[in-house]
Amino acid sequence: MNITQEKVDDLNAIIKIKLTPEDYKEQYDKKIAEARKQVTEPGFRPGKVPMGMIKKKFGQSILADELNKMINDNLYKHISENKLNVLGNPIPSDEHTTFDKWEAGNDFEFGYKIGLAPEFEIKPSSKDKVTLHKIKVDKATIDKQIEDFAKRYGTMGEVDKSEKGDMIFGEFVQLDDKDKTLADGITAKSTVSIPMIEDEKIQKKFVGLKKGDKLTIDPKTVSKGDADLAAMLHIKKDELNTATGNFDFTVEEIKRMEPAPLNQELFDKIHGEGNVKNEKEFRAKIEEELSVAFVNDSERLFQKSLADHFVNKLKLELPDTFLKEWIQTSNEKEVSMEEIEKEYPQYSNQLRWQLIENKVIQENEIKVEVDEVKEYVKGMLIQQYAQYGMPTPDDEALETNAMQVLQNQDETKKIFDYLYKNKVSDFFKNNVKIQEKEVTQEDFIKLFYA
Repeated sequence: MNITQEKVDDLNAIIKIKLTPEDYKEQYDKKIAEARKQVTEPGFRPGKVPMGMIKKKFGQSILADELNKMINDNLYKHISENKLNVLGNPIPSDEHTTFDKWEAGNDFEFGYKIGLAPEFEIKPSSKDKVTLHKIKVDKATIDKQIEDFAKRYGTMGEVDKSEKGDMIFGEFVQLDDKDKTLADGITAKSTVSIPMIEDEKIQKKFVGLKKGDKLTIDPKTVSKGDADLAAMLHIKKDELNTATGNFDFTVEEIKRMEPAPLNQELFDKIHGEGNVKNEKEFRAKIEEELSVAFVNDSERLFQKSLADHFVNKLKLELPDTFLKEWIQTSNEKEVSMEEIEKEYPQYSNQLRWQLIENKVIQENEIKVEVDEVKEYVKGMLIQQYAQYGMPTPDDEALETNAMQVLQNQDETKKIFDYLYKNKVSDFFKNNVKIQEKEVTQEDFIKLFYA
């Protein structure tokens, strides 16, 4: 077997693998012999089918399977041994693949395109200025949190006249093209949530209604897609073609969420019985909890700002043509190059930041140990117990619960990734100039989604 690598440019290369019969004959003959033992043909005893017949019938597929295994194993072995920092996975190249036909005894040469990560240095210094936004926990923010709690623990009551935040229970009756009741049409009692209606003009039609009032409406305008529309009209999704046109909607009941009063009952529901005794303590507790939550939010925005700063500063070149082709060929669903071009800028910047993070981790020997992950999970569990007003279990029970969480491999991977990102962030905090800026929660949200 002969493996060669041809450099196209600094970011692209071709790997060629040449196989001769000596490379694959032994394994091919073994698989043919195994196939012969299993094949049955009329007129022949089991295991006695002529070898020529076996090769004619199964030879090509067996050869293809064995060559693919050999190529795949040796391709990735070559990448590993030569410490190639590849992006994506190798893509078969028809241009560099040559052989006469799938037949044992022939020479085969297969070519693969690979994309290489760029070489770069990262030396953060005080010249790198990154903003660390901190959210003000002011009176308005605390008031908003109290309002949310009051709504969450409020009670649903009936009212006489609808307002923008209400839910209306009523009956839909299907109409014909002249807006007359359709014989044998759809009728369904259902609920319309006014705040969930996206069209403001339609939303206004539902404000100011009383019991017995009737609206002519297309139910599509008050639903969230096909599944929601089908549920609203009590039909199956495949029956939606029968639900076209207008419906009469007759109001039968109007419900409004009445916020819970700011009293001891609410304090106990949120923080556990007796842990908060008055409004002053309640506000202080909210301020404390928001401060903790906002630290995490602030860190996430800081990491986003870090990524934007160093991606723009380093301007790493990528093998763009290769990566777009790899995205298209590796996608489970068919995706057009137009779709890839649209999403590629965001994808490529995420990849650039990932390369920067990996370099920082490698060069600074940053590690996350299993014990650190376990302690993080314990802390997360303690916060959850406190959030629901539950006592923290003893160390043994906490350890058991943490280990149960870590049995979920996907969850464990997420935690490892999270802790690695935090350690990379700490590295940059120690090496760049941090500019702290206090902002309102509203402004912070705008910055985060900018």
